Amino acid sequence: MGSDTVRAERTADGEAAGRRREQRGWYFYDWACSVYSTSVLTVFLGPYLTEIAKAAADADGYVHPLGVPVSAGSFFAYTVSASVLVSIFVMPLAGAAADRSGRKKPLLAAAAYLGAGATAGMFFLDGDRYLLGGFLLIVANASLAVSMVLYNSYLPQIATPEERDAVSSRGWAFGYAAGALVLVANLVLFLAHDTFGVSEATAVRICLASAGVWWGAFTLVPLRRLRDRKAPPSETAGRGWRQLASTVRDMRRHPHTLAFLLAYLVYNDGVQTVISQASVYGSEELGLGQSTLIVAVLLVQLLAVAGALGMGRLARTYGAKRTILGSLVAWTVTIGAGYFLPSGAPVWFFVLAAGIGLVLGGTQALSRSLFSHLVPAGKEAEYFSAYEISDRGMAWLGPLVFGLTFQLTGSYRDAIISLVAFFVIGFVLLARVPVRRAVRDAGNPVPDRI
Repeated sequence: MGSDTVRAERTADGEAAGRRREQRGWYFYDWACSVYSTSVLTVFLGPYLTEIAKAAADADGYVHPLGVPVSAGSFFAYTVSASVLVSIFVMPLAGAAADRSGRKKPLLAAAAYLGAGATAGMFFLDGDRYLLGGFLLIVANASLAVSMVLYNSYLPQIATPEERDAVSSRGWAFGYAAGALVLVANLVLFLAHDTFGVSEATAVRICLASAGVWWGAFTLVPLRRLRDRKAPPSETAGRGWRQLASTVRDMRRHPHTLAFLLAYLVYNDGVQTVISQASVYGSEELGLGQSTLIVAVLLVQLLAVAGALGMGRLARTYGAKRTILGSLVAWTVTIGAGYFLPSGAPVWFFVLAAGIGLVLGGTQALSRSLFSHLVPAGKEAEYFSAYEISDRGMAWLGPLVFGLTFQLTGSYRDAIISLVAFFVIGFVLLARVPVRRAVRDAGNPVPDRI
């Protein structure tokens, strides 16, 4: 064996070891920030902020942020929508700055710690401070969105095309494992709050704030492991929204990538709305207690770990696109069944949670890895900014429809059944995307299975 061959093998081994080190660090941002999504957004903040809004409501059950009459029961859903609109505004700025400078880590750190700080500040939510709760939710959600633009844009740089489904799935699995671990601690504190000498409301505030502390502490791991890369020359030097407009114009040269984003935008809106509104549906419509909701979400977290890894394996056999399409069928059946759940019956709510858990992680992980194949080299943060806008971009519509439906009908059941349309339409749009041609058009190697 020649010396050049030996040297090449050593270089390849060194590069593989470096990639694995970065991948392990990359997983930990999912471990860090997913606790916010689980403990804050999915479990505690919706019911708690709704109760705070009700405490501040007038005799007709309305609060008046900025002078606008809003049903107290809809305030949380509307605030989630507002946070998404703010996210859409700031994400292009982050993507443009990252691609232009090549310095993603400082931007990731700034977004992560702003979000973690806002989440820790939720400890001070009490009485009728619904406006403070709404403000902190908007800041935390927008910060999470920006950080995910930067985090996701590392995937094409730290994983080869053949590795991406597995790496993305492991990241989601890390996140759901962290969410489950912290939820167990939350459940202990919530159920035994008297033993710890705190009120139920204080226990909830501690759970909210602890998610911010966790987020900030474990963000240190990816900040140490991930490395910045020199920014390649860019054909576009615009900033913020000018950069986004330039990205969209560039995507017109990759219409199949754009078609995937449209499909993702639609079906992911259903996913995000289920995540943020499930606890409100369980508490307000089904009359379930907070401890039941925590156990249900804990079940989602545990099964989502298995679901993300299991769907990652299915993708190796059937391809990511087919696996995602199968998950959308499962989402449609599961959410449709949710409409018929009887009130005051925790067992059936747990069955619904199990169905959601099995498809949740895999749908998200495989969508991220599939999109990474459709991104032209050197434009990762720019394109993932557009991806996050698709992630968040219509995710304001689901909560808005959910909130409006409740405000008009007074029924959360009518609100939940409306989400089925997002999965059905998303399925049809994704089925029409020729992903192999899209990968080739982006100038990337086509994996054996996609």
